[in-house]
Amino acid sequence: MKRIVLGLGLPLLLFSISTNAQDNKAPGDEATAVRVTVTNYIEAYYTGDATRMEQTLHPHYLKHKIHGDIPMREQTGPELVQAVRNGEDTHMAQAQRTEKVSVLDVAGNIASAKLVTPGWVDYMTLSKINGEWKILSVVQRIDD
Repeated sequence: MKRIVLGLGLPLLLFSISTNAQDNKAPGDEATAVRVTVTNYIEAYYTGDATRMEQTLHPHYLKHKIHGDIPMREQTGPELVQAVRNGEDTHMAQAQRTEKVSVLDVAGNIASAKLVTPGWVDYMTLSKINGEWKILSVVQRIDD
């Protein structure tokens, strides 16, 4: 009886180690893909590329803007794409066009990231749909 238990235990242990090794590899690859999506988002904003911006957004995208004592404002994906297309608020000097992207977590088809720029910080939730990471929601804290 002990041989049967040991015989079954070893394959399960090896399966567990193999699965964990795959899991450990996948989040790094997924984190890179999330970082690319967020980078495309901010670079599209900086350059006024509405098509590139639209490609980063989930169909249910919604941004909440928090700016001191100003009442919270919301912006939908189509509103953001139109603002980028119109060049609204994208006239930042080239030297100020910097960003730091941190992938905070990747869990299955959901990820969170933080985008820090000279004028604001975005806390993002992303969702993977059809094999691609899309930005689902943003809470933006505007500095100044």
